[in-house]
Amino acid sequence: MERHWEPLGQGLRVLVSPSHGFSTDTLLLADFSLPKANARCADLGSGCGVIPLLWCHRGRPGSVLALEVQKDAVELMDASVRDNGMEGRIAPVLGDIRDYKSLLPHQSLDLMASNPPYFAPGTGAVSRDPGRGLARHSQSFQLSDLAGAAFYSLRHGGRLCICLPSVRLIEAVCLFHDRGLEPKRLRLVQQRPGKEPYLFLLECRKGGGAGLAVEETLMLTDGSGSYSREMERIYGDYLESNRKEPSNA
Repeated sequence: MERHWEPLGQGLRVLVSPSHGFSTDTLLLADFSLPKANARCADLGSGCGVIPLLWCHRGRPGSVLALEVQKDAVELMDASVRDNGMEGRIAPVLGDIRDYKSLLPHQSLDLMASNPPYFAPGTGAVSRDPGRGLARHSQSFQLSDLAGAAFYSLRHGGRLCICLPSVRLIEAVCLFHDRGLEPKRLRLVQQRPGKEPYLFLLECRKGGGAGLAVEETLMLTDGSGSYSREMERIYGDYLESNRKEPSNA
């Protein structure tokens, strides 16, 4: 398997492979869910560990448990954690989210984040790459599994942050509300002015009261095709260390 190091920012890098990498969506969720100081956190479906690495690089969480079901992805994550000197802060864990009662702490986490498989089983195009396929579709990682894990592991008032295609917004809001994880904060993501939102970022709170704050829509690019100021802020030193060109998608 071909592996290579990719810069994430000044003094931070991640080991990736053709099957396990990251996208703009990963960086958006890392920023949207940035932990408070000393927070106990978990990232479920962590892949090669980009979100935990960015949390620890840009914030000061107390600890981060990074759960991933694919062994080769956990190996990449292990290497990145050691390379960046974060062994005492990030704990990579190999396991299936459906076994959350044996893998996760009970009612003690302050924050949980997840970039779950984007499509429900039976929908969306299927990738030929097994690793990428699990990131897009998975019978073993559905929103109901995530809701169960979050309700079990989060303390009262703890936060769950997710990123999904906009077509799944109503499904997610209804499911998490029914599971005692009240949707409290929503941000839609749009490629550029004139396009429909294609993605949403959602924060739910365990035991939270009714009321959803809808934030200003996040534009990836401005009218000229350049990154918006907000995207330049989110990319931060990643943009400087590994310049990305805006997509025309």
